[in-house]
Amino acid sequence: MARYKFVAKMLSGRKNVLEVGCGDAFNAHIVLQEVAELTVCDFDPLFIADAVERMREPWTFHAILHDLLSTESIPHSPYDGIYALDVLEHIPLINEHKVVTKMVDALSTHGVLIIGMPSLESQAYASPQSKAGHVNCKTMDGLRSLMGRHFHNVFMFGMNDEVVHTGYGPMAHYLLTVCCNKV
Repeated sequence: MARYKFVAKMLSGRKNVLEVGCGDAFNAHIVLQEVAELTVCDFDPLFIADAVERMREPWTFHAILHDLLSTESIPHSPYDGIYALDVLEHIPLINEHKVVTKMVDALSTHGVLIIGMPSLESQAYASPQSKAGHVNCKTMDGLRSLMGRHFHNVFMFGMNDEVVHTGYGPMAHYLLTVCCNKV
C-alpha cells in the first residue's frame, strides 16, 4: 500500500488519472483520496468485473478493459497522470517500447507518468514462480535510460519495505520513477 500512497501524493491535485494494469484495483481508494477522477484498466475482464462489483461510494472510479499489447489507443485519453505499478516487468522486452509509447501517448502535454517495478537486483531473492513472470526487471540506471527516451525529466526512487528513498539503486528492492515533460 505504501507504493500507492507514494503515487497518490505525487499525483495529488491531478484531475484525470489512469492506473494501467490495475489487477483487482484494490488500492484505488488510496489514490482517489488525492485525485479528482480515476480510471483503472486491465486486460483481464475478470479483474475489471470484480473491481466494479466491489466498488462502493464514495470510492467510485471508472474501470475499463484494455490490453496494452493491442493496437488500440488507451481509451478516454489524454490523462494528466498515469501510473503502472508491477506491470512493466511482465512485458517482454520486445514489446517494451510499444507499451511505454502507448502510455506516453495517452498523457496530456504536461502529464506525469509513474512506473514502479521490482529491481533486477531483487530477483536473486525472488521465488521461482515470481521469476517466471518477471521477464523484464531493470536496474535503476536501466529504468532511467528507458524513460529518458520519452521524457526530459526522469526522477528515480528506490523502495525497501515501505520506505521510499533516493539512495543507492542496487540496494533497492523496488524501483519507482516519476517522469514529466514529454520529449
